[in-house]
Amino acid sequence: MRPSPWARLFLGCSVAVIVVWSLAPFLWQVITSLKPPAEVVSVPPTYWPSSPTIASYFKIFENRPFGTYIVNSFIVALGTTVMCTGVGTLAAYAFARLSLPGGKWAIRAILLVALFPPTILIVPLYKLIKAIGLLNNPFGLILPYTALNLPFTIWVLMTFFKQIPKDIEEAAAVDGLSRWGTLLKIILPLSAPAVATTGILVFIFSWNEFLLALTFISRDAARTVPVGIALLSGVTIYEVPWDQISAAVVLTTVPVVLMVLAFQRRIIEGLTAGAVKG
Repeated sequence: MRPSPWARLFLGCSVAVIVVWSLAPFLWQVITSLKPPAEVVSVPPTYWPSSPTIASYFKIFENRPFGTYIVNSFIVALGTTVMCTGVGTLAAYAFARLSLPGGKWAIRAILLVALFPPTILIVPLYKLIKAIGLLNNPFGLILPYTALNLPFTIWVLMTFFKQIPKDIEEAAAVDGLSRWGTLLKIILPLSAPAVATTGILVFIFSWNEFLLALTFISRDAARTVPVGIALLSGVTIYEVPWDQISAAVVLTTVPVVLMVLAFQRRIIEGLTAGAVKG
């Protein structure tokens, strides 16, 4: 039964309202980044710049090493994603398929660790990172980010692995595949959607994380994007350059959006491959 025209109209309007509501904060940042500095703080506020300009996008690179911040964030986020998905995949498969001694208690302990907020871990993490000499080093962020995201990664992938029928692995064993061969050639292609989705979330967390990056990185050339944006300042200490902050937010959001779109295509490919092989 096809929906009536009024139902389709209501659905379309509802989707439009949700999209506009969701995009409104980002669109406001885009508009603010195109305003001249005087117009940014004008009262009443203008909803569209009278003389649009992209000068604020150039200022963030002139006043601060913002290109270096972007590179640092990309290195930290990519390194965390690779380590987290690599280690998490192996651990999740072991918990899902192998009869490990104390495996149930181990997974409960991992989930218990995930309940602790990062705020209460700052002091011991700082002492640990300082002791091993990784302050102002990308690995000083990659290792804590990996530890904080591993419980989530293991739990999601373990749940997905349990949904894959064991008959597939038994058939692979009959054909002569080892446990490693089964994992690499069968399980991972089937679980590509879950791995890709987990990787996206870990990447976004690592890209946006602020507190640990502010604590562990004090050298300006080693800072990441969120800290760099927070430290943007005007000519005086009393001036907040909202136009530059908005430009930095827009500029650093675009790579994440493109990354999500790229991984979204991989998720669709993984779903199709899993359906054919399954």
